[in-house]
Amino acid sequence: MLEPKAFTLNDIEKNARIYFIGIGGISMNGLARLAKHAGFIVGGSDNHPSERTAVLEEQGIKIYNSQIASNIDDFKPDYLVKTAAILPHNEEVRRASELGLQIFDRAEFLGAFTRTYKNVINVSGTHGKTTTTSMISLMLLDEGLDPTVHLGADLDIFNGTVRAGSHDLLVSEACEFNRSFLNFSSTTAVITNIDHDHVDCYPTIGDVIDVFADFIKLVGDEGYLVVSGHDGNIATAVKEAQGYFAEEGRSFPKVITCATDNEVCEVSGSTADFIADNITFNNGLPEFDIVVKGEGSVRVSLRIPGRHNISNALNAAAAAYLNGASLESVKSALNSFGGADGRYTVKGRYKGCDVVVDYAHHPTAARATIEAASNMPHNDILVVFQPLTFNRTKLLFEDYVTSLLPCKKVLFAEIFSDRESDNLGMSSRMISDEINKRGGDAEFFEDREELKKRIDELINPGDIILILGPEDIRTLGDELCP
Repeated sequence: MLEPKAFTLNDIEKNARIYFIGIGGISMNGLARLAKHAGFIVGGSDNHPSERTAVLEEQGIKIYNSQIASNIDDFKPDYLVKTAAILPHNEEVRRASELGLQIFDRAEFLGAFTRTYKNVINVSGTHGKTTTTSMISLMLLDEGLDPTVHLGADLDIFNGTVRAGSHDLLVSEACEFNRSFLNFSSTTAVITNIDHDHVDCYPTIGDVIDVFADFIKLVGDEGYLVVSGHDGNIATAVKEAQGYFAEEGRSFPKVITCATDNEVCEVSGSTADFIADNITFNNGLPEFDIVVKGEGSVRVSLRIPGRHNISNALNAAAAAYLNGASLESVKSALNSFGGADGRYTVKGRYKGCDVVVDYAHHPTAARATIEAASNMPHNDILVVFQPLTFNRTKLLFEDYVTSLLPCKKVLFAEIFSDRESDNLGMSSRMISDEINKRGGDAEFFEDREELKKRIDELINPGDIILILGPEDIRTLGDELCP
């Protein structure tokens, strides 16, 4: 059998049949499309038929709307790919095991793609991966390059989450959950930031820093490491990885730092290589100069709000520039980029209000997105929030309270989790109650229809309805703006 972390797609015979369990998921449906483009015969299952699975069927991919053993006998796959959420007792997994099929986790299979391309840009970080990856891809495309792209969200120009391009360059999100990104090979690694998240995998921030150090260790000796220069956690991870490279007698990748000031960076001990200078805001949208140390500058105007997106744009500009994009292409792409799906996406208007959805389920991301919305033209902001996973909510409870306490009004939906069987005694009601105890204004709703009725009672024309959290709550935006 193939070693999961060593194989590439070139190790799989042409016309092999590959079966994806959970094929309707954001990452899995993209991988299925890339596998089909690579010449494999692709099928898969998902218990929840969706627009994504319908699109795959239109592309000739066989879809099963259940996960039963007979699907394996019917499709007759040579290989099976599953997500971390698929447990060993799953009927399809058990049948594949009985038949002796090679079974790969999603991250292992994506890792195979990273070892098939000449140059690979892997974008990691607790926050901003999707936006940064999207920006890089558009910069490279504007330059006339032909990257293959793997995203964690839909991008209109791709009509989905992936773009199938040449084998010279791959741009992919690299998620730290369950140490997934340790399967990936990078010639350019981007780290946007390091924050405490995925607490079911990483009990402490030290654990998170350690795994990012391990990710850095996988960058080629002649590669690049693009980082936010003032992030102290990144600085610690870099120092840890440098010790490893020194022990191995290897040359450390070239570190490229990005910052929104001219101060000395914690990561490098010098001013940043890419700097955002002369920052202004026009109706809440950032305008700034991207200054490349010793090589020139270009002024850009973003179409997406928030200071955090200035940092995302800088990291993207650095990675794209190092891989062949000119500063003019950087400018052109940033000036036209309207955001990836679910990342400060304006769904439309509802009773005179802008309806905005964002995946900001983590307290840090929520705080940044609320700040971004506050700079946009508006009367009031009504925040609708749903935490993601019980573990995260329990460990980051205080952060949730403090990040949402300043809001004029917060409406909570119950915590969403599709991979935990124990709620650990946690509920969104507890966050709501604590906010109110500290003088804030929050309400909790178990029933979605009651939540919608309350929105109607609270809003006035000119307000922003800001819906934050996983896809479960973001679909409320589609309900309000069909």
